[in-house]
Amino acid sequence: MKKMKRTGAILGVVLLVALYGMTLVFALIDSPWAMDALKISIGFTILIPVLLWIYLAMFRYMEGRKHENQDTASETDKI
Repeated sequence: MKKMKRTGAILGVVLLVALYGMTLVFALIDSPWAMDALKISIGFTILIPVLLWIYLAMFRYMEGRKHENQDTASETDKI
């Protein structure tokens, strides 16, 4: 699980850096489609960190539940 979490974090960082670069390029281009592309890029620049935060929060929650279930199972085995 630690390897999967690290891979997800690296992928998120690479994706965000690419989006920041694309946002800069679209802001400097003077063409009709560049404004739409800029809006989309800014939207994803906001959306991706939020989705990564939700993913990590769910991961922590599920990890806590897994440990809680293991503790409960070991206590019932003792009875």
